[in-house]
Amino acid sequence: MVQETRFVAANLIWPIFVIEGTNRREPIHSMPGVERLTVDLAALAAEEAANLGIGAIAIFPVTPQEKKTEDGRHACDSKNLICETTRAIAAKTGNRIGIVCDVALDPYTSHGQDGLLRDGYVVNDETIAVLCEQAVNQAKAGATLIAPSDMMDGRIGAIRDALDESGFQHIGIMSYAAKYASSFYGPFRDAVGSAKNLASGDKKTYQMNPANSEEAIREVELDISEGADIVMVKPGMPYLDIVRRLHDSFPVPVAVYQVSGEYAMLKFASQANALNEQSVVMESMLAFRRAGASAILTYYAKQVGQWLAE
Repeated sequence: MVQETRFVAANLIWPIFVIEGTNRREPIHSMPGVERLTVDLAALAAEEAANLGIGAIAIFPVTPQEKKTEDGRHACDSKNLICETTRAIAAKTGNRIGIVCDVALDPYTSHGQDGLLRDGYVVNDETIAVLCEQAVNQAKAGATLIAPSDMMDGRIGAIRDALDESGFQHIGIMSYAAKYASSFYGPFRDAVGSAKNLASGDKKTYQMNPANSEEAIREVELDISEGADIVMVKPGMPYLDIVRRLHDSFPVPVAVYQVSGEYAMLKFASQANALNEQSVVMESMLAFRRAGASAILTYYAKQVGQWLAE
């Protein structure tokens, strides 16, 4: 009766990885229990999530190497994996679950960066033009929420304008507003196949310094002024102080991403019987909610949904 913090399945967003083919799944060794799914299986997974009351699915495509280029143009192809998956999920589930589409070029670039490269440097403004085209492409496929994860400056306002001009005023934007240049992303890059492309490179010129907190306030304030409907903090548990600051400072929903490295730590520790998996995962969900997150992106979403239903 007096418990201060609660969460339900609707607070969850389930990130899934999609590959080409039919009726095929691939295990991700650095993320036990997580698989890459073909479009048909991804649609079935979305239906399961909808039945559990999970709020949304977030789609991350595993683009074949031969379709990756310097300029990442496959991001704007209406028949790419993220668009095909969006259409399949919408057809399978109707309006019973949200569809979150990632806007960034790293799944499509041969160099693994989130934007276009010029003389070894990620260029901001030229990248934004491609991101706008990518976002409109995803909206046409049926996305219900556009999620720019690239961290280019000014991209929220440009994407908002591009969506509005294309007749998608009703499509919301969930901005990766405070995305840190973290070491917790390793398994994700393995999962989408960008680790080899990025090689020894990093993303420190456009993602945030883990030492900075005030910068997060400035970044979020800018994104909200440009039209962001939801702002996100990534990673999750190591940055709960940022989640709390944003919740207390701004009148918009805050999302948090329990990233691949966080998932892997909990999973491997549980497999070694060092932790009780269900207990620590559910505790982490409460921690995100207690800090002020309205939405939690987690690879545990389906399992958490099942635990909540029991």
